[in-house]
Amino acid sequence: MSAFLAEHFLWLKAFHVAAVIFWMAGLLYLPRLFVYHSTATPGGELSETLKVQEAKLLRVIMGPASGAVWLLGLLMLWGNPAYLSEPWLHIKLALVVGLTGLHHFYMIARRKFARDERPHTERFWRILNEVPALTVIAIAILVVVKPFAA
Repeated sequence: MSAFLAEHFLWLKAFHVAAVIFWMAGLLYLPRLFVYHSTATPGGELSETLKVQEAKLLRVIMGPASGAVWLLGLLMLWGNPAYLSEPWLHIKLALVVGLTGLHHFYMIARRKFARDERPHTERFWRILNEVPALTVIAIAILVVVKPFAA
């Protein structure tokens, strides 16, 4: 299996990058929805519309994309275990774990919005919206430049 994965590494990488794009789109868009939701009248038309959009974004796009990111990334490592000796990869994986934690934080917030709670302020969501953007910049630098390469 490892030889098969190594032989098809570029295919795995291509689909991994596509999944990252979909996941990042959700990680960047969902807090924007939360910005609007945090100021919407609970139970109002806008609030109810946002509840549907937030749930679908998580269920239809972000969930499958994050699963694909992890699955394809782990398959690439299985096919090329030498990458595990690279310090840049350890930093990248820590950042991906952080993004996964953020994804779960968003899931919890969405459930609170669905109950017409307002877990944080509009300003909080505006600031938090920058976290995935800065993180993906760091990840791109790590993957392309490979600083700290062994």
